[in-house]
Amino acid sequence: MLNKKIKKASFFKNIGIVGYFKQPSVLKTFKNLCTWLKNRNYRIMIEDDDSINTIKRNKNIILSNIQEMGEKSDLIIVIGGDGSMLNAIRNFSKYEQKIIGINHGNLGFLNDLHPKDALNQLSKILNGSFHQEKRFLLEIQINKKKKEMILDRAINEISFNSRKIKNMIDFEVFINKNLAFFQRSNGLIISTPTGSTAYSLSVGGPILSPNLNAILLVSIFPHSISSRPLLVHGNSCIQLKIKSRKGYQEINCDGQIVYSVSYGDKVLIKKSNYKVNLLHPKRFNYFKILKSKLGWGKL
Repeated sequence: MLNKKIKKASFFKNIGIVGYFKQPSVLKTFKNLCTWLKNRNYRIMIEDDDSINTIKRNKNIILSNIQEMGEKSDLIIVIGGDGSMLNAIRNFSKYEQKIIGINHGNLGFLNDLHPKDALNQLSKILNGSFHQEKRFLLEIQINKKKKEMILDRAINEISFNSRKIKNMIDFEVFINKNLAFFQRSNGLIISTPTGSTAYSLSVGGPILSPNLNAILLVSIFPHSISSRPLLVHGNSCIQLKIKSRKGYQEINCDGQIVYSVSYGDKVLIKKSNYKVNLLHPKRFNYFKILKSKLGWGKL
């Protein structure tokens, strides 16, 4: 069956594939997917990686970099867990690429397709039967005292914490230039609705429907029983002002990219101009996903 050439639909032509191919199960799915796509005469774009050199090259397989893949592919397929998906979203969001994931992680809130049924579902998606969803990212700007400026993005959350988790830090939070609160805690999580099922959830934050235009602020072990999660409008501009003069603090983007910040640095967080275009199977239901991943309704 795999050797039979099948005429493909014209909805997608160039398919980019990314993932952590050093993991054996991911590499196996990748090879099966490449064979399946080649037999349907799709053009496949992959990064040059030592772990996938065993793939037989032909005119349908193109070695490329992130920029070329972002500019020329019609769809990005991510193979891996949420970490692989988060990395792909940050890389490809500025190209407004359509993205879908095959889950090889644990929870996999962003990766809809199960490896055992992925090809069956992809067949329908590649023929135009899918649900498309746009979600916003957060943008962070760090203005260092030495006039260095750092810009980055996150799809789940931006977290602010001490380099040593046991250390408390003092900081002020301004929303649209108005002082919202002063806090002593282990840090603060600024989350998108997408990220409400990630780090924010683990410290007691609420789950938000992903279509909400809102930003969630959740404290990490606050030194006050009056501290509660705060939901603000998605177009708000949030500023962190560090009051602790001793020690060093960190800013994390999706738990993957870390920046050091200290007293006197200015941290601004707002909605990014970029969005992620997630593709789902036609009958995608967010609340069904929550029920499945979080075990709701089980005795």
